[in-house]
Order: sequence, then C-alpha cells, then structure tokens
Amino acid sequence: MATEVVSSDLIKVVALLGAAVVAVPLFRRLGLGSVLGYLAAGLVIGPFGFGWFSDPQSILHVAELGVVMFLFVIGLEMQPSHLWSLRRQIFGLGTLQIAACTIALTGVGLLFGFRLPVAFVGAAGFVLTSTAIVMQLLGERGDIALPRGQKIVSILLFEDLLIVPLLALVAFMSPVIPEHADGSRWLTIGIGVASLAGLTAAGIWLLNPLFRVLAAAKAREVMTAAA
Repeated sequence: MATEVVSSDLIKVVALLGAAVVAVPLFRRLGLGSVLGYLAAGLVIGPFGFGWFSDPQSILHVAELGVVMFLFVIGLEMQPSHLWSLRRQIFGLGTLQIAACTIALTGVGLLFGFRLPVAFVGAAGFVLTSTAIVMQLLGERGDIALPRGQKIVSILLFEDLLIVPLLALVAFMSPVIPEHADGSRWLTIGIGVASLAGLTAAGIWLLNPLFRVLAAAKAREVMTAAA
C-alpha cells in the first residue's frame, strides 16, 4: 500500500514536470513568458482539463515547497547593503502603492454595498502581489537591475513585510462574541505583537548565526536546503 502511494505521488510529480517542459518553451517562443506557460500547463492537466489531478490539494505541498525554494534563492542573491539603499523606495513607494490602491478598492467595495470591514479586507487582498510570479517575469526580461525593476522589487518587499501585520489586523476586525469582545481583541493584538517580536528575535539570534555557519561551507545547495 505504501509503495502504491509513493508511486502515485511520483507519477504526479513527473506529470507536472513534463507539462512544464512542454508548455514553458512553447510559451516563451511565442513571447508570452514562462509564468503563463506554467499556468497553462496547470490548467491543461488539472481538474478542468484532462483531469490528471482531480484533487489539487494533493499536490499543494509540492507547489508551496517550490515557491519557498524559489523565494529563498532570490533572497540569496540580494545583498543587505543593497536592500538598505532601497529603504526609501521600499517604505515610500510601497506605502504609497498600498495606501492608494487599498483606499480605491475599498471605495469600490463600498459602492457595491459591502460593509467597511469586508470591503477593506477584500481590497487589501487584491492589493498584494505574488512575489514569485513578478520576480520571475522581471528576471526573464532582465529588468531587475534597472531603475524600474528596483522600484517594483521595493514595492514587492514592502508587501511581503505587510503580510503579518495585515493578518493581525484582519483578526482584530473579525466579529467576536460581545461579552468577550474587548478581551479577545486585546488578546489578538498581543499575539500579533508577540509573534512579530519572536520572529525578529529568531532572525537575529538564531537564523543569522545558523546561516553564517552554513555559508562557511560555501555550498549553495546547503543554503537552499536550509530554507
């Protein structure tokens, strides 16, 4: 039984890779980019195409692992000094883009009759961009090192930094039982603040020493595996 499960998972992975091998070169030759090729391959072999994957949740962990590995490799290529030089663009352009788009989309939601919390949460969700997809497109076009590419990267970084506070804000805005409203909201705020503090402390005192040890090995694959 275990062997059959492993074989089934292996066949799914091979099918995914095979579809990508066929679709991506074709779409790049057509000038449509590799990202659209990956999406088209997924549609063709997915439940709305040939139906090779009737349960998308069964391969979700593989997709998530691929995104994590891709973003980690991107992080290895970014120097902290370079990121520090982009701080004005990250917090300036990033704040401007998030604020302007969120306000505009929240207004659209209100015009359609949604309540303010619902309109705001929906707008905030639409504002966030997929870093993996955009970075892939920038890399293919060779725009990452250009000024316009640096501005786009800055906005993406600010959006990534905003995810945790945004999730905490959504939890704070969620409806709660009236008699426990105050306690639940303050508990949510406390959990959010403690989580941010814990992540920051772990990054400074745990991850940095760990990656210094791994970097001393001078093996790129070890750094990628540590993701």
